[in-house]
Parts: sequence; structure tokens; C-alpha cells
Amino acid sequence: MDLHQDPDAAGDVAGTSAEEISTGDGNIGPGDAVDGAPGSETPSRPDEEPDLDEAPNGAGPIANDVDSPLPAASDGEVDPGAGPSARTEPALEPAAQMDPSSVGRPSGGLPGAADLPVLDGSPDVAPTGAPESGPDPAVAEPDELAPAADAPANAFARPLPRVMAVANQKGGVGKTTTAVNLGACLADIGYRVLVVDLDPQGNASTGLGINIRDLHGSMYDVILHDLPIEDCVEATSVRNLFCAPSSLDLAGAEIELVPAFSRELRLKRALAEVADDYDFVLIDCPPSLGLLTVNGLAAANEVVVPIQCEYYALEGLGQLLRNVNLVQRNLNPELELSAIILVMYDARTKLADQVVTEVRAHFGAKVCRNVVPRTVRLSEAPSFGQPIIAFDPTSRGAIAYRELAKEVSGGTPQRAR
Repeated sequence: MDLHQDPDAAGDVAGTSAEEISTGDGNIGPGDAVDGAPGSETPSRPDEEPDLDEAPNGAGPIANDVDSPLPAASDGEVDPGAGPSARTEPALEPAAQMDPSSVGRPSGGLPGAADLPVLDGSPDVAPTGAPESGPDPAVAEPDELAPAADAPANAFARPLPRVMAVANQKGGVGKTTTAVNLGACLADIGYRVLVVDLDPQGNASTGLGINIRDLHGSMYDVILHDLPIEDCVEATSVRNLFCAPSSLDLAGAEIELVPAFSRELRLKRALAEVADDYDFVLIDCPPSLGLLTVNGLAAANEVVVPIQCEYYALEGLGQLLRNVNLVQRNLNPELELSAIILVMYDARTKLADQVVTEVRAHFGAKVCRNVVPRTVRLSEAPSFGQPIIAFDPTSRGAIAYRELAKEVSGGTPQRAR
């Protein structure tokens, strides 16, 4: 029907502009019906496409931008503010069209730990360093999101004396460095500390200035020959810090322990004689899951696990925890995983941030808030036979281990002597 020739029909479509109903030759476009006009139903022609370059009501060209909001109308619903010819497109289903891995991640990449993917796809755990915003009822409470960051100062407090096994079957993750420097910082606070070197390499002993090739007694004699542990304890350059040194003979101790009676409890019986002489006993376990490590776990009531902020350090953690559970069920019911310490943190890499995020998400409040950075001074200190607080008290490593010692001790009062 030609509106230019029939003025009555044109009056029935009041409120609709000429641009919306005209197609250039004065005719109504295909599929557009005029309410109330007789004979207004025009059969649609499949060979003609509606003009998508013009928005309803002359709003101008539709922006071809993926970030533009989708229309709120449902499939086939007519917007009452538009003319009768304006029909909204069906709204897309966001869950079906979006990549799940891209949800919550900015399109600009991964600038920091806040943008890293959540471990195992769990949406309830927020990465460390996420921007602070108002509470969202759709997500978990803040206390559940970052338990490690909000943990109280006494979360690691335990009654004295405490026997702690520093264990991780992977080598080079900072077990000896942590045992030596954490023990030195605890002694610097005022606690009486004994470092037991169970590693045949003897690095904890040499790191405290003890020559393992010139010893009258070592942990080899304590475990194999029932030597009282006080007979092999050596003083160090740090006040209140003592060391039960290792020796090269300890390398063959696991083979010699195979036929021994009660072979898993040798160290526990030896430490029971001096339990009241020290506030903290730190056992530096070898990088394995053999009999020496089992002796250390059976003698301790806590396990401290240092984790290097790299991917390989996470691979063997599951096996270590299974062994801890085995020892707990069969040899030492009092054993518990008390602390996980993140060491060798390199702030220049995104991988370090991702490891920190995943460990905190999985272990929660068990992870210490203080992180030990990777520094050259920490690597140089053992060559001088000194812990970091004696070698360079103002270095970043010394400051980190001092704060870590305060956190691990939990502020437990020292015992009167």
C-alpha cells in the first residue's frame, strides 16, 4: 500500500517517522505491519533483508562493538519505545557463548597475582592481591577468600617445648637455609634452640660454622650407637643456638638401620632426654622419604614445609603429605602440618605469584604470611659459617626470617629457667 497515495492509512501510524516506514520509493518495508490499517498485512519476501545499519527511531548506525551491551528484550519482543517495525534481536546466553577460562580476567593480560587463574577452577577462592571492593553477595565472605592474609598473629602458637621437622623430599627448596636461619632468629628473640642435622651432606652444620670432618660425636653415633645427644651438641656463634651436627657416615645409616630394632623411633628416644633443655628443636631432614626422614617425622610433633616459589616444588608435595599421614597413623599421632613457608620468592616473575596464589588457596591459614625473598646474601652466608642475622643483619633475608620467627613462634612466652 502506498502511504503517499492514501493519507488515511498514513494517519493510522502516528508517532512513526517517515524514515522508519519508508524504503526510499515511498513503500513500507517487507515484514512491517501497520496496526489498524485494513489490508496492512504484507507477505514477506525472503529475497529482501532488513536494513541493520539503522537503529530504531533514527538512533543512527548500530555500533559494531563486542563490548556494547546486549538488548534486554527477549526473543521476538517488541520494544514499546520503538516503532512497530523495531523488533529486538534474541539476547545471547552469556554462559553458553563465553569461554569459562576468561571469566573474571581482564582482557589486558595478567599484570599480577590478582589476575591469575584460580586453582582447580574453584570460583570461591580469590587470588592474593585482588582489588578491594564492596561485599558481593554472590561470592564467599572475605574471611573465606583469604584466610592466610587475615590469620591472627597467634595462629602458629603452640605450647613449649616444640619439636619441628623441616621436611620436603625435593632438594634445593630451602630446607637447610630455613632450619638454620629460622633457628637463629628464634634464638635471637630469646628462645633456646637446637638444630638437629639429619642430612648426610651436613650443610646445616657447616652453615653454623661447625667442621663436620673433625667431630668426636655426630648424629650418626646418636642414631646407630645410642650415643646421648647431649654428648654431640655443639655451640654456635649465636647465643642460645646449638647444633647437633651430621657427618658423612650418616649416608650409610639408612642401610644400617634396616635390620635394627625399632628403627623409626631412634631419634625420638634420643630427643626425649633433652626435651626440657630447649624451647625449639628444628630437625633438618634429608631430601628423601627414607628412614632418616621417617625418624625425623616420628620424633617431631610439627612439620614445617618450605616450598620454593616454582612449579617443580609443588610436584612432590602430595607424596610428602601422604607420608606425613602414614607416620601420623602408625608412629606419631601427635604429628601435624603446622606451617608452610614460601621461600625463594622472586617478585619479577609471574610464576612466583601464581605459586603463592595456588598454595594459599589450597592450604589456607597453614601458609605463613611472611615470604622469604630470593637474595644473594642468603646464599653467601653459609660460606662464612654464619646465619644471615650474623652475616648481614640489615639484609632483606635477615628481615624476612626475623618476621617469620615471630610469626612461627606465635608470641609464646619463654619458659623460666
